[in-house]
Amino acid sequence: MQQNRHCPLQPFRLSAIIVSFFRPLEPDGKAGQVSRTLTLTLSGPRLIAATRALSRRALQAAHDPSQTRPSFTIKTASAVATPQLAGLTGHASETDIPGLGLPWRLQKHNKMPQRAPAVMHPSGKKGHGRVAQVLRVLAFSAYFFTCCVGIVISQTVGAPLYFINRDWYYPYMAMTKRSFALMTTVMTQIWGPTMIRISGDESVTGQIRPTKGGGVEFRFPERLVLIANHQIYTDWLYLWWIGYANRPGMHGHIYIILKESLKYIPFIGPGMMFYGFIFMSRKMATDQPRLAHRINKLNQKKMDSRGRTYLDPMWLLLFPEGTNLSTNGRNKSAQWAKKNELKDPEHVMLPRSTGTFFCLNQLKGTVEYVYDCTVAYEGVPRGKFGEQFFGLSSTYFQGRAPKSVNLYWRRFRLADMPLDDGKKFDGWLREQWYKKDELLEEYLSSGRFPAMTGSETDYVETAVRTRYPWEILQVFTVTGIVFLVWYNVSKLVHAFGPWR
Repeated sequence: MQQNRHCPLQPFRLSAIIVSFFRPLEPDGKAGQVSRTLTLTLSGPRLIAATRALSRRALQAAHDPSQTRPSFTIKTASAVATPQLAGLTGHASETDIPGLGLPWRLQKHNKMPQRAPAVMHPSGKKGHGRVAQVLRVLAFSAYFFTCCVGIVISQTVGAPLYFINRDWYYPYMAMTKRSFALMTTVMTQIWGPTMIRISGDESVTGQIRPTKGGGVEFRFPERLVLIANHQIYTDWLYLWWIGYANRPGMHGHIYIILKESLKYIPFIGPGMMFYGFIFMSRKMATDQPRLAHRINKLNQKKMDSRGRTYLDPMWLLLFPEGTNLSTNGRNKSAQWAKKNELKDPEHVMLPRSTGTFFCLNQLKGTVEYVYDCTVAYEGVPRGKFGEQFFGLSSTYFQGRAPKSVNLYWRRFRLADMPLDDGKKFDGWLREQWYKKDELLEEYLSSGRFPAMTGSETDYVETAVRTRYPWEILQVFTVTGIVFLVWYNVSKLVHAFGPWR
């Protein structure tokens, strides 16, 4: 394109400039005000000079001595020119804006619009460049896919046990569930290193202990219900790791209540069905029979070789809020609070009590305690949400995992809960969520949850990791055995077959 040497705007390469003139008939803006707008669109450097005369005529038409001086606004369709021209306002005068040939005087208070300052990521700048991120994605995908294939093969091999002997089937599937927990732990250890800071009130005194080497050991019972506020999609990952850190290890006996749509995810969905996870449609008429069926299985008594009855270990994980914290979720929670004249918490959503009430009633007599965990992610600003910062890409590919995940524990006895009255239980659960809101307010104000009660250590700080590097090999135990059997059988067949 030929350059116009008479047009100082040429370096900006404007695609369009829109100049609007406003001539208010009443300077004080009283009723009856009428405005006239003359809009000029100047497209391309070649046309700018040609439209100068027209712009002067527009100025003359707008400038009537009997009225106030015309005001103007300049808008551009060019991102390059925007910092120089966009959003300026002023009045007619004898000063020139370069390139337009129009007399404007810009008032001192008229500045270009300022964008709101960008919110810094709680974990700082990206830890890896684009090439490194691509390599991390490839390595992560290869690792995740390989482990998932190994686990699915293990599950498929063990599936017939359901029809042969279910006392074998369930422990076998618990083994494959431990494999998945190991996979996600190593995944976080390598791609998204995260520090966990743990404390709790007097109800969990003596049940959370630091170990040599900077680890942590939990002494939670083998059967419990675990409830928590839902901050981001990966909350379950850190809570599942708590089962791994427990003594005895409970990462093979976690049961999670999930959205029904998740069971259709390739590989992962069928795997979760093998694990006995409970999928909810959020319609109690549909969900109640499912819950009753699954919990009935979890309540089944077994008999050992000595004739003694026992119950299988079980940690049932519930998120009473129903979904993770987000703008949409908070708005819906606020609307519900207003509609029902309830206090609206700032940092959590109001819990839904129906499903939790049903589950606890079904488990009454087989579970003694509910463990409550309040979760907070370091650095999330007030009014923002963890999901805005800690997605899959940020955590595992960009090197911006949470600096710390903070967990505060409390324990409640089922016998002390109002499980005979749905309304009373709804009020009780809501009060616990208001307490969570207070805990999260304290965390936002001080950067810490309250210190551990009745312990020599105020906080236990550790990393999401396995105890031994070689533990990840357990994921491929069954797959390796299957491969070795297939390999040796094929060699025997080839050696002694008729085609030898």
